[in-house]
Amino acid sequence: MPEAPNAVARMLSLLGDEWTLLIVQRALLGARRYGDFQAALPVSNAVLSGRLQSLTADGLLERSQYQSNPPRSEYLPTAKGRSLWPMLTSIWEWERRWVPEHAEPLPHMFHSACASAFQPVTTCRTCGASAGGKDVAAQWGPSGSWQRSIPSGSNRRRSSARRSGAALLFPQTMSVVGDRWAFALLVAAFVGVSRFTDLQAQLGAPPTTIAGRLSVFTDEGILVQDDGRYQLTDKGLAFFPVLVCALAWAQRWFPSPEGPAVVLTHTACGHTFTPALDCDHCGKRLRAAQIVAVP
Repeated sequence: MPEAPNAVARMLSLLGDEWTLLIVQRALLGARRYGDFQAALPVSNAVLSGRLQSLTADGLLERSQYQSNPPRSEYLPTAKGRSLWPMLTSIWEWERRWVPEHAEPLPHMFHSACASAFQPVTTCRTCGASAGGKDVAAQWGPSGSWQRSIPSGSNRRRSSARRSGAALLFPQTMSVVGDRWAFALLVAAFVGVSRFTDLQAQLGAPPTTIAGRLSVFTDEGILVQDDGRYQLTDKGLAFFPVLVCALAWAQRWFPSPEGPAVVLTHTACGHTFTPALDCDHCGKRLRAAQIVAVP
């Protein structure tokens, strides 16, 4: 009997859909009513209604009736939904900095605490030092394995984003987060698996699947092939904050009684690595309520 999906698989099953991320992002920026989301996103009524319903069922949004005749409801982020802000902030910054093919340039983020536009800096919550992909070591925890970390196709929510135009908003993030094999492959690249045969052996995916995902990542400049190895580019390494913030969220909300799926260690201080985001302008810890999107 196959083992139960771990926190990583449950996170990918829930968040591997662009509309889900975009709707939660808009909710965190202040959208509450159906019309708010409809005005902010190029989404059909059917997709928006379905995602609001599923986000409520999954505990990311809470539906609250504000008018009885006719009945009208608003959607408020729950603690579970609000705690996605580090991942969404990291996605926003990565897309803004590294992905040029947006229909319009993404707004900058404004830190109200220091009244400045800012870029988020990933730091170690224990020692406070900045940390990138080369500063953190990863190993499987008690509930971790490639097999348990990849959601089955039947458990993943299918996105219509690429057919509907929403991919113009997060065009490359979803090629990673929205594809179970792509996410696993990028994680493997971060932990040093670089040869085609090793990737296939570790992930257990068909060769055509591995080849297809590697082709996408090299075309997008996330990986580069050199002497038979696939290495992360600067753009690929810059995706590190998204990965660690997603992992931290997953392990907070989907804990396993066996223990964590992945254990991260900050090599500089030797402690378990938990990510935090700081403002690059004032150096203070970022808070969700202090982040504003500005053109």
